[in-house]
Amino acid sequence: MGTQEVLAGQVDAAAKAAGLVVISSEVGQDFSGNPTTRFMLALVADRAKTQVLELSDKFDFSRADMLAEVGIYLAEAAKRLKNPRPDCYLTLHGLPLSFEKFTWPFHESTSGADTFLVHGEVRLQDGEENPLHAKVAASMTVTFAEIVKAPEQPFAEGFIYNAVRKTMDQGQLELVKSGNRQPVPVTTRFYSPWKKRFNFNDTTEGQRQEYLSAKVFWLSGVLGGGQPVWLLDPRDAQYLNSTVEELKKTAAVLAGEGLVHLAADTEYATPTEALMGHRAQYAAELAHALAFIKPTFNEEMRGGHTNM
Repeated sequence: MGTQEVLAGQVDAAAKAAGLVVISSEVGQDFSGNPTTRFMLALVADRAKTQVLELSDKFDFSRADMLAEVGIYLAEAAKRLKNPRPDCYLTLHGLPLSFEKFTWPFHESTSGADTFLVHGEVRLQDGEENPLHAKVAASMTVTFAEIVKAPEQPFAEGFIYNAVRKTMDQGQLELVKSGNRQPVPVTTRFYSPWKKRFNFNDTTEGQRQEYLSAKVFWLSGVLGGGQPVWLLDPRDAQYLNSTVEELKKTAAVLAGEGLVHLAADTEYATPTEALMGHRAQYAAELAHALAFIKPTFNEEMRGGHTNM
């Protein structure tokens, strides 16, 4: 069998185990022109909910550790696809963003730098036809690459998305109407070799409550037509330096305070009228976050008044 047939068989079997189905596949190519295969995955129960999985043609995840990690990735994808907007994530500063046009796998830098890159785009999703977006180039150092089992989508998508969110939190990415790619450095500062885990944002219980409340407001109430959103996403747990168990406790607190309605499985939630009544607050937080990431200039220096 050719490499494409082997890969297709592996993806099909792993997808079925996760409650997904491969509805199509097509030949693609990575940034360097090497062949890839783009699989269109869908929920078995709702084939309208889809996600693209792009893998190098020669990628083989038959190793037990590789297969296990791909299985976890696909199982999480199946739960995320139940969201009304599976492509959307929230930043700690209250920016609802869609992640799109990411081209996998990583490719070596063509500028001579000793890094591996993946390109993509994040776009502001505030319920309006908003043109603000950022084209990003996430660069992974060689040292950091040693942590990753393979430079492929299932092994890197989660921490890359979180690195983009973290860089946005730091005011180092700007949402613009048009512009060039902006760098997102992915270094060992995002990983603790001693604890063997990623490190993005230390958060308190209060901050996690604010985060999940805002997530339900935006992703369900504003963008999702009131459909349930997944509150126990491991990507959010990693982004918040928390655990899924802690997020579950936080969700229960929000339900007790009358801010969210938990589904029967307690993993998904919808907003209450009380939460949607905070629209002015969330709009103000969004405006503040946009102002924070917008570059500012020293007006006196621009006017020629300097001490030099």
